[in-house]
Amino acid sequence: MSREAFVNGEYTEYINSKVHIEDRGYQFADGVYEVFAVLDSKIVDYEGHIKRLYRSLKELNIASPIQRKSYKFHIYEIIKRNIIQDGLVYLQVTRGVASRDFKFPKNSKSSIVIIGKNTSSNYYNNNFNKGIKVKTTKDLRWKRVDIKSLNLLPPVLAKQYAADNDCEEAWLLDDDGYITEGSSSNAWIVKNKTVITRPVSSSILNGITRSTLIKSLSKVGYNFIERRFNLNDIKNADEAFITSATQFVMPVIAVNNIKIGNGRVGEFAQIFKEIYFKYISLS
Repeated sequence: MSREAFVNGEYTEYINSKVHIEDRGYQFADGVYEVFAVLDSKIVDYEGHIKRLYRSLKELNIASPIQRKSYKFHIYEIIKRNIIQDGLVYLQVTRGVASRDFKFPKNSKSSIVIIGKNTSSNYYNNNFNKGIKVKTTKDLRWKRVDIKSLNLLPPVLAKQYAADNDCEEAWLLDDDGYITEGSSSNAWIVKNKTVITRPVSSSILNGITRSTLIKSLSKVGYNFIERRFNLNDIKNADEAFITSATQFVMPVIAVNNIKIGNGRVGEFAQIFKEIYFKYISLS
């Protein structure tokens, strides 16, 4: 079966999907995006993602190309047309097409692209059972990473650096040596049954999975602290994990070849995974 995409108001075969060569997303990374997880053909935490999308658009002064209620319709159409059971949907909005100029175009129409794909139903569980390894590297991103923009070259380089060092994720270090977040995830540690992650600011993206897990942990009474942590904290941690729309809750078994705990998936990772899936919103 051929995949289908939604591009600027039209559904088309994925292989034939095209955007204009002077789309500002292509030339300036002038746009935003969201990634929606799909479980059992339903969208995970839709309202959180769409709210963040509109916040990102507002921060960059980009007009939404379609009405708010239309996003859900088109996402579900992509799920249906691509027969997605478990997988993801990627949605991107750019400022649109205009003659190349750093200044905003006056009358351009925003562009939208939506694509989706299936993932193996065992992919997540297999990775969870093994855990992942992390490599740290300097955070080279711009100062507004709270906006989910297309400015992704520093995270791309960080992720590749991790892969070149036989790791699945990179954790980014600020100028003071504290972890901001992962290249495509939020970073967490557990110490003495207390869950720790960095506070929300312009230095991190306020992950939707992060927010859902925090609310879920609060409901079941786990101790939780938002504070910065560094490599020394990581070395002394009992467990560590990441969260993201595609990785959900994923245990970290080593950072810079230093074992976390006993170097195996810990008990809290399994507990937090179960708590997260209990409280997620499927719509």
